[in-house]
Amino acid sequence: MLIHRMTASFGKLRDHTLELKDGLNIIEAPNESGKSTWCAFLLAMLYGVNSRERDKAGFIAAKNRYAPWSGVPMSGRLDCNAMGREISIFRGTSHRDRPMSDFSAVFAGNEKNAPDLNLNSQNCGEVLLGVTREVYERSAFIKQSGLPIGQSAELERRIAALITAGEEDTSYIEASETLKRQLNRRKYNRSGQIPRLRDELKTTSRQIDQADNLEARLANAKEKLNSLERREAALNQELRSMDQWEAAQKRKNLASAQNTATEAERYAAGLRREMQDIPSLDTIARLRGAIVNLRNARGQVERAEEDEETARQNFQQAERNLKKSSFSGRTPREAEKLPLDLPPKPEIPLFLKCYLGMCMAAPISIMIFQPNKFIVALYVILTILGSGACWMILQREKSWNDLYNRRKERRETDLKQYADLYHAMEHARTELTVKASKSEALRAAYLANEKAVLKEVHAFAPEAHTLEKVDSILRDYALKWKELSAAETSARESGLRRDFLREQEKNLENQDLKSDLNADLKSGDNPPEHGREETVQALAAIREDVYSVRSEVDRLTGQLRMIGDAVVLRSAAAHSRDELDALEQEYAAIQLAMNSLNRANAVLHSRFSPALGRRAAEIFRVLTNGRYQDVELDRALRISTKAEGAYRDIGFLSEGAADQLYLAVRLAICDLVLPASLTAPVILDDALANFDDERCADALRFLKRAAQNRQILLFTCHSREAEFFERDPEISVRRLTHDGNMIR
Repeated sequence: MLIHRMTASFGKLRDHTLELKDGLNIIEAPNESGKSTWCAFLLAMLYGVNSRERDKAGFIAAKNRYAPWSGVPMSGRLDCNAMGREISIFRGTSHRDRPMSDFSAVFAGNEKNAPDLNLNSQNCGEVLLGVTREVYERSAFIKQSGLPIGQSAELERRIAALITAGEEDTSYIEASETLKRQLNRRKYNRSGQIPRLRDELKTTSRQIDQADNLEARLANAKEKLNSLERREAALNQELRSMDQWEAAQKRKNLASAQNTATEAERYAAGLRREMQDIPSLDTIARLRGAIVNLRNARGQVERAEEDEETARQNFQQAERNLKKSSFSGRTPREAEKLPLDLPPKPEIPLFLKCYLGMCMAAPISIMIFQPNKFIVALYVILTILGSGACWMILQREKSWNDLYNRRKERRETDLKQYADLYHAMEHARTELTVKASKSEALRAAYLANEKAVLKEVHAFAPEAHTLEKVDSILRDYALKWKELSAAETSARESGLRRDFLREQEKNLENQDLKSDLNADLKSGDNPPEHGREETVQALAAIREDVYSVRSEVDRLTGQLRMIGDAVVLRSAAAHSRDELDALEQEYAAIQLAMNSLNRANAVLHSRFSPALGRRAAEIFRVLTNGRYQDVELDRALRISTKAEGAYRDIGFLSEGAADQLYLAVRLAICDLVLPASLTAPVILDDALANFDDERCADALRFLKRAAQNRQILLFTCHSREAEFFERDPEISVRRLTHDGNMIR
């Protein structure tokens, strides 16, 4: 197959056209310009768009991812040469939910359908390329992120067809998965039919044991319940006999209660007559309260008199302290005006002041008149004598001033002490006055209240003249009232008891009980063997036991119903054993088939893997300039290569060498898997992006040689591929702009 031209309204492409030639085509375009979109468009034109695919987390379905950005329906045209004819393939979208589902294929030039090719929207890619979409994607459709290979059912069927008779309806993976599902259906770890049946069989056996145990426990519980019910009936009969005996006792108690009530009422009436002249209980309580208050008042009067005496003693002591002072009889203000007791203050006489003045003027006269030495000496002596006299007078004046200051300071201290004593006496006088007034007032109030209480008590107790006597009389009256109250309470309670017993007598409606009571009264007292409380407690305990055992019987019965009949359970267990035996036989047969299939698959891969390894080694040897010689692939298509005398897994290679080995294996798969007669084109979408310049040059040289047999489309974001073949006329180079248009 040779692609001439593609026209697309697909993703960001809107009526964009990409023209291609035979051999190696290099399509250079910057990132985000639509290279991957052209690759996806080619797959969509050949194999269609899966309309049932849905968006998932981290994945966008192709029908949504490549919906035209312009909003027009998804459509395209592919002009190619296939099977010796020029064909134009058209796909369009008439229903939004089925993009690219409208299909037509015509021969170029005459616009006629190609019925001899039998093309439709479903089989177009398989007819033109000879392989399914999955095989094509895993072999000839090589992306930068899709260099590594792995097993798939479609690719395996194609490999099996190449090795065997050519039929592509058999896949080891699908057969193996089917057998695994059958094995897992029967037994997978602790799940599956066999473990489930085993668990069910264990559960059924456990249920049978539980049912036998429950039946034995149920029989014991029923026997215990019957015994408890008989004991309950006996206790109920004992309570009935006790009721009969108590009813007979109530009649006797009624007669006794009537006598007691009559005596109590008679005694209370006698006490009431005796207390006709006694004051009421409220009056007694009020008077006794007044006496208590008078006693408290007497205490207050005594304390006030004590306080008054203490205040008087404090005042007298303050007067005595004040009389000891030298200022006694005067107020502090008058004492401040008294003069100090001091001698006259010494002063320099007037004649001495005049003499000193003359002495001070003498030096001037001496300087003017210049007298003889005798006069000068006399002047000096007189001056010294005058100065000495003045100095002595000044010293006496200084001593007087010191005495004045000392006496003045002492006078101030004495005046302060006298003022404190004077004020203390005045305070004591005031306090004495207040205490005396309070004492007098309390004494007058106490006497008045005492007189009022005695006057009121004399009305019914003229012999009472003191508060102690009054209190004793009132206490006796209160005791009489208490006695009367007790008698009336006793009479009232006796009457209530009599009425209660009389009402009980009226409520005896059971004639059999009455006749039994009459019989008991005639035959004498026959008290019950046990007390009522003891019997009631025993009956309550029995009833609790009956309720508990009956609940146990119901619970065991319910559990038996939930578990089922033991006979049915044993039948189910036998059926489960038969089914388990059959499943285990099936499991052994499927496991045998699985082992046979694995051996057949091993034989299949032993025939295919060497051929694939040899072809991959040839390509890898060219790509690495002979650095690596051999390549091996195991049954799971895991790759290893011989380096330094030993085979090493691809994971031990450098990233660049690993990409080269992946590319070699993918190209080898293309040579072996893709039909040689149909020469399906190989698509490389940035597959060389991670190659360094040297590895890229080696790959380009190999691709040029490989392009002699089939068309190769190399999409790249680098310019080095085009520059490498810049002067090679056999290589077709197409450059796309950032918006996806082709530069001519």
